[in-house]
Amino acid sequence: MAENDGGSITVAEIQATVDRWISEVGGGYFSPLTNMAVLTEEVGEVARLMARTYGDQTFKASDRAHSLADELADVVWVVAAIANQTGVDLTEAFMNNLAKKNLRDKERFKKS
Repeated sequence: MAENDGGSITVAEIQATVDRWISEVGGGYFSPLTNMAVLTEEVGEVARLMARTYGDQTFKASDRAHSLADELADVVWVVAAIANQTGVDLTEAFMNNLAKKNLRDKERFKKS
């Protein structure tokens, strides 16, 4: 599997890359429920780092080895895996969600 050259990647490419890796390297998908638990764990890691980096908690020595960027990438990875195994096209879902927000919130956050 080729490494990303640092260029941009589409959401569809993320989904395809995750699927390919899981099939070729990972040996298959976890169940959707297991992936939901993994997602919860990864979001917890993001929350812990945010609390220590931007909040009032202090870092423990073991936290310093973790990177917010890496933890956010883990979240994206698991979301792509869940989307793949449930038949969700994240590009389409994102664009539909954005359209919904534009209709619903076009005046909501404007300050006069």
